[in-house]
Amino acid sequence: MNYKNLHECIVDLEKNGHLIRVTEEVDPNLEMAAIHLRIFKKGGPAIFFENVKGTKYKAVSNLFGTIVRSKFMFRDTFTKVQKMVELRNNPIAALKSPFKFASTGIAALNALPKRSSFSSAGFKEIKISDLPLIKHWPMDGGAFVTLPQVYSEDSDKPGVMNSNLGMYRIQLNGNSYELNKEIGLHYQLHRGIGVHQTKTNKKNLPLKVSVFVGGPPSHSLAAVMPLPEGISELTFAGAVGGRRFRYAYVDGFCISLDADFVITGEVYPNENKPEGPFGDHLGYYSLTHEFPLMRVHKVYAKDNAIWPFTIVGRPPQEDTAFGALIHEISGSAIPNEIPGVKEVHAVDAAGVHPLLLAVGSERYTPYLKNKRPAELLTQANRILGTGQLSLAKFLFITGSDNDDVDCHDVRRFFKYLFERIDLKRDLHFYTKTTIDTLDYSGDGVNEGSKLVVAAYGDKKRDLSNEVPKSISSADFVSNAVVLMEGVIGLELNKFSNYENAKTEIQKLSEYILQNKNEFNGIVQIVIYDDFVFEKDPKNLNDYVWITYTRSNPSHDIYGVGEITENKHWGCEGAMIIDARKKPHHAPELKILPETEKSIERFFKKGASLEKWA
Repeated sequence: MNYKNLHECIVDLEKNGHLIRVTEEVDPNLEMAAIHLRIFKKGGPAIFFENVKGTKYKAVSNLFGTIVRSKFMFRDTFTKVQKMVELRNNPIAALKSPFKFASTGIAALNALPKRSSFSSAGFKEIKISDLPLIKHWPMDGGAFVTLPQVYSEDSDKPGVMNSNLGMYRIQLNGNSYELNKEIGLHYQLHRGIGVHQTKTNKKNLPLKVSVFVGGPPSHSLAAVMPLPEGISELTFAGAVGGRRFRYAYVDGFCISLDADFVITGEVYPNENKPEGPFGDHLGYYSLTHEFPLMRVHKVYAKDNAIWPFTIVGRPPQEDTAFGALIHEISGSAIPNEIPGVKEVHAVDAAGVHPLLLAVGSERYTPYLKNKRPAELLTQANRILGTGQLSLAKFLFITGSDNDDVDCHDVRRFFKYLFERIDLKRDLHFYTKTTIDTLDYSGDGVNEGSKLVVAAYGDKKRDLSNEVPKSISSADFVSNAVVLMEGVIGLELNKFSNYENAKTEIQKLSEYILQNKNEFNGIVQIVIYDDFVFEKDPKNLNDYVWITYTRSNPSHDIYGVGEITENKHWGCEGAMIIDARKKPHHAPELKILPETEKSIERFFKKGASLEKWA
């Protein structure tokens, strides 16, 4: 469907069984989020809140909650856009199969933004306090916009075709923000808006920013689409939505005419305020830090405006489907952007940036019998220098001569790599470097380390599927579990400090060396504290979340029989990852028991959500 607005999308979803209405009054303070999380966990429909306490506006969430529903919303344009991406990556394909790509001409026409009249759009001026002020998690610093389309322009090349549209969270109230006059703008590394603000800062000018909320779902998807620098997201919004992006300028600010709400304002050089905390997509709180302050100019809304929102937390959540949709559209781009790399997978269950898997190629020395990583290391460096892929903290990369490795099958990928890894040779550390803003495992904000694990060659070992029997006699280990083939988890005392941790793990390493024959099939040992792993051995979500979000490679990786040769670190036996909670880690997200009790009224017999009780 080529929706003109969000209302048309909601009508279409409801007609086709993809949406449910909540008619009772619901509190935007924690209740709406808790309802969303429960419905999402059960694979439920989009949720239309008709009666939001404290505002006249309705709200909708879980629009992108499943890949099936996401593709349903773009069913008329999805294939055409895939062809456009394929055409950009491989223009020769159009010459070989001209009829296959015939429809892309129409899609390309829709990509051109269209300037129209603001007066005909039906906007009225309102205040920030009139909006649905939704607080998601108990420790959140206030209400946030979680599906914003944040628009800015290049001051050197103004205009929509050189604009940036990104999804950067907006804090509407709380902390020291002056209500209705100030809001917080949170953006991180490798975001286009940062380039724009850098330019206006040098000119000592404010950056004009517009925040669009609502509109056709294609506009939200465009805001998270990782397009090459210099390509306007508005063109993608038009192509995937099957309708040109309509806009106007008011007081020098760009206005999306199809949006439900628009907030305009200015960001002045070096003007920041504390933003956060915010329950984020790694499953922990993003803590309070200084981020740009946006001075509110005007706020607009349409009479029948609908406020879309999402809830992020420990993955998988609704943004997981966003990621899956993006991969289906643009997955073919990676082999063209990075020569030799066949595919990459930012593992959602680990919070995306902490863990990246990649399949590359080894073509440098086919004449040598002794196979070892060579080209893979070149490709790893290229990956870590490419856009948001550069935020990866752990990068595991391998290659196969038979193309039988799929990095989207996480268990199979790890099994293949762990069967071939040389722990003395294949671990490559990057210390004192930048990591994701939301990752608190490092030394400070954006500060930490990375580890590249590059393994290739013939199979070296059979992986063990059992806990070594000798562990049962180790009095310093509380619980031992198999996390996957070749990986076990051991519960130790709670983490106190790094000095004690080194002593504890040295003791463990010496114990393992005394019983090393039992550990021949163990490649990785994860140290944890009070976490209870899910018993289903097919579910790797607990393993990847605990291991890769709670560890800083340079500080938290040890090894059985550690070796340092010419500044290269390795180990004779298993690598040990200390994934216990550290004092500097952010708290994990939890719903309050009283909130869980409060929302039961929506699920009781005769209530709107009875079916989903």
